[in-house]
Amino acid sequence: MRLVPPKKGAGSIDQLKCIYTNVSSKGNKQQELEAIVQPENYNVVTITETWWDNSHNCKATMNGYQLFRRDRQGRRGGGISLYFRECFDCMELDDSDDRVEYL
Repeated sequence: MRLVPPKKGAGSIDQLKCIYTNVSSKGNKQQELEAIVQPENYNVVTITETWWDNSHNCKATMNGYQLFRRDRQGRRGGGISLYFRECFDCMELDDSDDRVEYL
Protein backbone atom coordinates (compact mmCIF):
# COMPACT_ATOMS: atom_id res chain seq x y z
CA MET A 1 0.00 0.00 0.00
CA ARG A 2 1.35 3.42 -0.92
CA LEU A 3 0.08 6.35 1.16
CA VAL A 4 0.60 9.90 -0.06
CA PRO A 5 -0.30 13.20 1.64
CA PRO A 6 -3.96 14.32 1.56
CA LYS A 7 -5.34 15.88 -1.59
CA LYS A 8 -5.03 19.65 -1.88
CA GLY A 9 -7.72 21.38 0.17
CA ALA A 10 -8.16 18.46 2.57
CA GLY A 11 -6.51 20.41 5.42
CA SER A 12 -3.52 19.47 7.47
CA ILE A 13 -3.37 16.33 9.53
CA ASP A 14 -1.31 16.52 12.70
CA GLN A 15 -1.82 12.89 13.59
CA LEU A 16 -3.00 9.84 11.76
CA LYS A 17 -5.96 8.45 13.72
CA CYS A 18 -6.29 4.67 13.29
CA ILE A 19 -8.32 1.78 14.66
CA TYR A 20 -7.75 -1.97 14.39
CA THR A 21 -10.19 -4.77 15.13
CA ASN A 22 -10.59 -8.50 14.57
CA VAL A 23 -14.26 -9.07 13.77
CA SER A 24 -14.54 -12.87 13.32
CA SER A 25 -17.04 -12.46 10.46
CA LYS A 26 -17.96 -8.97 9.43
CA GLY A 27 -21.08 -10.03 7.56
CA ASN A 28 -23.59 -8.71 10.11
CA LYS A 29 -21.42 -6.04 11.77
CA GLN A 30 -21.33 -3.23 9.19
CA GLN A 31 -23.73 -0.94 11.08
CA GLU A 32 -21.83 -1.44 14.32
CA LEU A 33 -18.54 -0.65 12.57
CA GLU A 34 -19.94 2.56 11.08
CA ALA A 35 -21.36 3.62 14.48
CA ILE A 36 -17.86 3.31 15.95
CA VAL A 37 -15.86 4.77 13.05
CA GLN A 38 -17.90 7.71 11.76
CA PRO A 39 -18.14 9.82 14.97
CA GLU A 40 -14.42 9.40 15.67
CA ASN A 41 -13.30 10.37 12.14
CA TYR A 42 -10.61 7.70 11.93
CA ASN A 43 -8.19 8.12 9.01
CA VAL A 44 -7.43 4.40 8.73
CA VAL A 45 -9.60 1.44 9.76
CA THR A 46 -7.95 -2.01 9.72
CA ILE A 47 -10.04 -5.16 10.04
CA THR A 48 -8.88 -8.76 10.22
CA GLU A 49 -10.87 -12.00 9.98
CA THR A 50 -13.58 -10.46 7.79
CA TRP A 51 -14.61 -13.86 6.42
CA TRP A 52 -15.78 -12.06 3.26
CA ASP A 53 -16.36 -13.44 -0.19
CA ASN A 54 -17.75 -11.92 -3.40
CA SER A 55 -21.29 -11.72 -1.96
CA HIS A 56 -20.27 -8.84 0.38
CA ASN A 57 -19.42 -6.20 -2.25
CA CYS A 58 -22.39 -3.87 -1.73
CA LYS A 59 -22.43 -4.17 2.07
CA ALA A 60 -18.72 -3.46 2.51
CA THR A 61 -18.62 0.22 1.57
CA MET A 62 -18.53 2.99 4.17
CA ASN A 63 -19.44 6.59 3.37
CA GLY A 64 -16.35 8.83 3.20
CA TYR A 65 -13.86 5.94 2.96
CA GLN A 66 -12.03 4.01 0.25
CA LEU A 67 -12.03 0.24 0.79
CA PHE A 68 -9.16 -2.12 0.06
CA ARG A 69 -9.62 -5.78 0.85
CA ARG A 70 -8.14 -9.20 0.43
CA ASP A 71 -10.49 -12.14 0.92
CA ARG A 72 -9.17 -15.58 1.75
CA GLN A 73 -9.40 -17.70 -1.37
CA GLY A 74 -10.50 -21.32 -1.44
CA ARG A 75 -11.27 -21.80 2.24
CA ARG A 76 -13.40 -20.35 5.01
CA GLY A 77 -12.31 -17.62 7.43
CA GLY A 78 -9.49 -15.12 7.17
CA GLY A 79 -9.60 -11.99 5.08
CA ILE A 80 -8.47 -8.44 5.78
CA SER A 81 -9.71 -5.01 4.84
CA LEU A 82 -8.43 -1.44 5.09
CA TYR A 83 -10.57 1.68 4.92
CA PHE A 84 -8.81 4.99 4.19
CA ARG A 85 -10.54 8.36 4.39
CA GLU A 86 -11.23 9.69 0.92
CA CYS A 87 -8.89 12.65 1.49
CA PHE A 88 -5.94 10.25 1.03
CA ASP A 89 -4.77 9.34 -2.44
CA CYS A 90 -4.21 5.56 -2.12
CA MET A 91 -3.77 2.70 -4.52
CA GLU A 92 -3.38 -1.02 -4.03
CA LEU A 93 -0.16 -2.67 -5.15
CA ASP A 94 -0.92 -6.27 -6.10
CA ASP A 95 1.68 -8.97 -6.60
CA SER A 96 -0.99 -11.72 -6.98
CA ASP A 97 0.35 -13.88 -4.15
CA ASP A 98 -2.73 -15.59 -2.63
CA ARG A 99 -0.71 -17.60 -0.09
CA VAL A 100 -0.49 -14.62 2.28
CA GLU A 101 -3.24 -12.18 3.26
CA TYR A 102 -1.81 -8.68 3.20
CA LEU A 103 -2.53 -5.29 1.69
